[in-house]
Amino acid sequence: MKRGIFKRLAAAAMSAAMLFGMTTAAAPAKVTAAPDEYHDDWLHVENGKVVDMNGNEVWMTGVNWFGYNVGTQVFDAVWRANIHDCLNAIADHGFNLLRVPMSTQIILQWKNGDPDPQEPGYGVTQNPELTLEGGKKMYSFDVWNQAVAWCRENGIKIMVDIHSATTNAAGHQYPLWYDDNYSTQDWLDAMEWFTDYYKDDDTIIAFDIKNEPHGKPEEGKFAKWDDSTDENNWKYAAERAAETILNVNPNMLIMIEGTECYPDFAKGADWSTPAVDYAHYGEPSKVFGAWWGGNLRGVKDCPVDPERFRSHIVYSPHDYGPLVYKQSWFHLEMEKIKVKDEKTGEEKEVETDKIISYEFDKDSLLKEYWYDTWAYLVEENMYPLLMGEWGGWTDDEHDPSGANRHWMAVLRDYMIKKHIHHTFWCYNWNSADTGGLTYEDPTIWDEEKYEFVKPALWQTEDGKFISLDHAIPLGDNGITLSAYYNTAPTPTDPPKPTDPMPTEPVTDETTDPKPTEPVTDEQTDPKPTPGIGATLLGDVDESGKVDILDVITLNKSLMIGEKLTDQGKVNADVDLSGGAPDEVDSLNILKCVVEIITLPA
Repeated sequence: MKRGIFKRLAAAAMSAAMLFGMTTAAAPAKVTAAPDEYHDDWLHVENGKVVDMNGNEVWMTGVNWFGYNVGTQVFDAVWRANIHDCLNAIADHGFNLLRVPMSTQIILQWKNGDPDPQEPGYGVTQNPELTLEGGKKMYSFDVWNQAVAWCRENGIKIMVDIHSATTNAAGHQYPLWYDDNYSTQDWLDAMEWFTDYYKDDDTIIAFDIKNEPHGKPEEGKFAKWDDSTDENNWKYAAERAAETILNVNPNMLIMIEGTECYPDFAKGADWSTPAVDYAHYGEPSKVFGAWWGGNLRGVKDCPVDPERFRSHIVYSPHDYGPLVYKQSWFHLEMEKIKVKDEKTGEEKEVETDKIISYEFDKDSLLKEYWYDTWAYLVEENMYPLLMGEWGGWTDDEHDPSGANRHWMAVLRDYMIKKHIHHTFWCYNWNSADTGGLTYEDPTIWDEEKYEFVKPALWQTEDGKFISLDHAIPLGDNGITLSAYYNTAPTPTDPPKPTDPMPTEPVTDETTDPKPTEPVTDEQTDPKPTPGIGATLLGDVDESGKVDILDVITLNKSLMIGEKLTDQGKVNADVDLSGGAPDEVDSLNILKCVVEIITLPA
């Protein structure tokens, strides 16, 4: 199924929304996706691998695109580009998963139908399909849902990342999943609502429940990992989040990051031990450090409840190179210069930011940091890993020593060898310490960096990118998952978590087959229809024909309670269920309007 079909469906839905006037904040109306189309791509974990419904191993190789977490209410950089074009390009470049940082705040805003604190930060001239009459911008949640539809048409799957509690460009610096504005319960409520809203759409397949829990004991606020029920116990919070999400959608993948610190219990440390470097006292540190969210040592000692959640847990560290922070395992030699002390006039040697040399490779990184911190999980085939963030500069201006490129190459090749899932940081240019895959104009790609990342994207030997979707190829240079494994996309339910998770299987509510031929943009002449007053399925407004106004009429009834006539109700029941018209009927009428299906005569 190529882009054209979904473009027409999205365009019709957009027209319906615009005609109906859904331009301001309101309680979002749930549109249930057709089960036969959107229930066959859920993933789960078997024997330490992420697999599809048929038990075939998949490889999630994606990219990050932030913005919903920083206050722009939309993806960053789209003040200069068309969102649809950007998503097309991401798919065409072979990224099959999009990690989208968000905040608890914006999800609760959408849940409650609160107005945008500011208009979404996209360019009006660049995004005319998101601009309403008079130049007014669409509500941010409507924009988001349009982006989800565009990902769907491209074969891109989505992983939502709770990047911070409060919307803030620096929100990720706060160490916990709760803050003074939003509690742990708020965080759980946001994920529960979001999961429920999209539980019938396998475009959104994963939840990264909190970006980079971190902090040190001596800092007062820090994330720990043990078997307690303390508020700042990340392991306990992750179990609550997993249970909340899987109770609503037992098919969702749950990404769990690590912490920053973990005590060296063998040396007598505990969660009150300061994470300072004792080296200058002649004593090594008693606390293992790591990148924020990167320390998964706790999984070995006390994993997240393995029996209930094992089939849906993927652990997700982050890892960066020496240009982000000069970690000890890089063994860097820095340039030193002599400067004169203004008070004493004496010269002293000062270290600069310029790297003179480095000494690390895969073996040293595994020995000194990777293995015990996170790599043991795949080396010992315990759990799958998804490297949620990795990336950095690859140009001579930022990386004259080549140290960062060397680190990126070592990590990239290790992830390829071990089939570690990953989402590159990031697509947009404005990440200060890494840059992006594109420049300030996000339609222009940094081809040198992209070619560096490309070998780590899931593709066939002849360079066809592999979608995580069984029916929709990845962009214009990809193939479907079914084509790769030569299997038919027959929907089946993957194994469910054990009680107390729901055990009811998802049932198909429609049986319309997917089209096998592309749908053209030309409208055909409407079929002869009976006069008004006779039953014509889909003719909700009794105009004698089926068109977009019927979708709008039915949606008004479902959303704000406008009454239908008795004949209108009969005409609206297009799935012939005998019950009251619902969202499935609305979607099927919309499909009929854009000629994806034909309604019963």
